[in-house]
Amino acid sequence: MIKTVAIVSLSSGILGEPFVRFEVELGLRRLRELGLNVRFMPNALKGMDYLAEHPEKRAQDLLDAFRDPGVDMILCAIGGDDTYRLLPYLFDHDELANAVTDKIFLGFSDTTINHLMLHKVGLRTFYGQAFLPDLCELDSEMLPYTRRFFEELVTTGAIHTVAPSDLWYESRQRFAPDQVGTPLAAHPNHGFELLQGPSVFSGKILGGCIDTFYDMFNGDRYADMPTLCQKYRLFPGKDDWRGRILLLESSEEKMPPEQYRQALTYLKQEGVFEVVSGVLAGKPMDEAYADEYRQALVEVIGDPSLPIVFNVNVGHAMPRCIIPFGIDATVDAVRQTITFAS
Repeated sequence: MIKTVAIVSLSSGILGEPFVRFEVELGLRRLRELGLNVRFMPNALKGMDYLAEHPEKRAQDLLDAFRDPGVDMILCAIGGDDTYRLLPYLFDHDELANAVTDKIFLGFSDTTINHLMLHKVGLRTFYGQAFLPDLCELDSEMLPYTRRFFEELVTTGAIHTVAPSDLWYESRQRFAPDQVGTPLAAHPNHGFELLQGPSVFSGKILGGCIDTFYDMFNGDRYADMPTLCQKYRLFPGKDDWRGRILLLESSEEKMPPEQYRQALTYLKQEGVFEVVSGVLAGKPMDEAYADEYRQALVEVIGDPSLPIVFNVNVGHAMPRCIIPFGIDATVDAVRQTITFAS
């Protein structure tokens, strides 16, 4: 059972800004109601400007959280877009490999990069939720589906089965104190969609935010990101993908369909679709471009025998499950389940 959670800001430093303090207090209360001790790592609350200027401090917090024997779980504050800048401070002298211990690590979005870093040093991680977007949800409670998975993780240290949510929620447009207790607009959800291929497939899941994968190969956002990712061999090689299930989900930027196709093309050029056992695609936020994304997945992958399951409640669309990486998983699109080995 998890006793102490360390919160790290590995991407954006927004957690330290005064205008989110009311949200932070909400999330802290919910963590404490679960019986958890909470530690903010020393730089987690230093704000956006400071952390943008000091990626080495973000890296230090991650290393220290792994080294601290009193920390059971590392919870990311939120995503962002530049956690790749931590690479030299974690890998130039094997800092991460020498610090990493068997702890739960949870985050999503830009944190995809941190998941790949930890995969590189052999740690199994958990993808799908973060402190500010989930524990600090402004409704009177955490979203029930989201809460169920978070509580399962902190009480059992594992996720056993993922099934679809009955509802999906529109994204919140305003984050202000007067929004506390205001529910999100909800709609019926229609479950996992098998776009093609066998309905049952297995493998260890790995992946993350498709926007992040795009930036790993395209330098439009950060010119040095593809260079650094290549230097440190962050994107797993083709053999590492063999037999795995690729997870893809899209961000709040609502990637235009042509860019989504290009991101898939980058993955195809790396040989990923030749060797994975299947693809899981998350529900897009607000269902933006859902039809176009479905079509792109089928057409770009170009292999009707490769199973593709769409509309998984993971990533930026709410509510959010938690997906374990590096655990044997079986997807059954007919039974509408993803089950994980114990």
